[in-house]
Amino acid sequence: MHAWLCETTTGPADLVWREMPTPDPAADEVRVAIHAASINFPDLLTVEGKYQVRPPLPFVPGSEFAGRVDAVGSAVNHLKVGDPVAAIGTSGGFGTHACIKAMQAIPLPPGFALEDAAAFAFTYGTSHHALLDRGQLKAGETVLVLGAAGGVGTAAVQIAKAAGARVIAGASTDEKCEACRGIGADETINYSRDSLRDALKALTGGRGPDIIYDPVGGDLAEPAFRSIAWRGRYLVVGFAAGGIPALPFNLSLLKGASIIGVFWGDFVRREPAANARALGELARWYAEGKIKPLIDTLLPMSELPTAYRRMAERAIKGKLVLVNR
Repeated sequence: MHAWLCETTTGPADLVWREMPTPDPAADEVRVAIHAASINFPDLLTVEGKYQVRPPLPFVPGSEFAGRVDAVGSAVNHLKVGDPVAAIGTSGGFGTHACIKAMQAIPLPPGFALEDAAAFAFTYGTSHHALLDRGQLKAGETVLVLGAAGGVGTAAVQIAKAAGARVIAGASTDEKCEACRGIGADETINYSRDSLRDALKALTGGRGPDIIYDPVGGDLAEPAFRSIAWRGRYLVVGFAAGGIPALPFNLSLLKGASIIGVFWGDFVRREPAANARALGELARWYAEGKIKPLIDTLLPMSELPTAYRRMAERAIKGKLVLVNR
């Protein structure tokens, strides 16, 4: 097999494409011949040593991938060679093969494209947990999605629409705003050019959004929170802008609003049954055509450095997927 190896957490420039022995699965594992893997923001943080989970060196990065089972451990009975599966974790995806715990493999229903499956669980799982579980979104409410053209952002736009919400998508360019309209956003705001507060006031008649989905953080957080509706819910999803904001607590008091943390990774670990139900609903919505990953580009696995560069530059609309041919 071949894989990109992270031997030091000094960033993507120091990853090395290596040939190595193809592993045999342990008794409770399956080996997956990887067809596609997507890049997520935590994949950048992980190779820089900045993510919450730090795999021991050396490791193969890549938190989300899909392929077909090509070897099965002796204690595995529910999967067989040839089964299409997806997988999520903190490492292993940026290569040609990976061994994973069989119970962590997500069997794919018929008709689920492997490229879509590699760009699905991480972002759609996060956004479903954020909006429907943590945010308790109700049909007819208004949702503001910041960073709406990114991976979790595009998933949030589609999930909010599927749940019956009115969606305002905030993004940093007109091109990204157009992409958001293409996946169902009702309104868009280019917040690099227009005042976020003025635009929200105009689009909501001064009421503000009921839910703010924020994977960006930084300077956008306070003006967004100042615009939230009475009893609004502010979902803290991530900090792609780099800065962790400090919001004045009096704003929460004055608005009767909640600041709600979203940590999907720990939700998966602590509440596996609830996560399985959420993924089941998402799979049904995919089959019904209500949601579908927005794939910016398909690149060969050998072009991983290009994918990392585009991730760092925030130049990806939706998801970038790497494929083994």
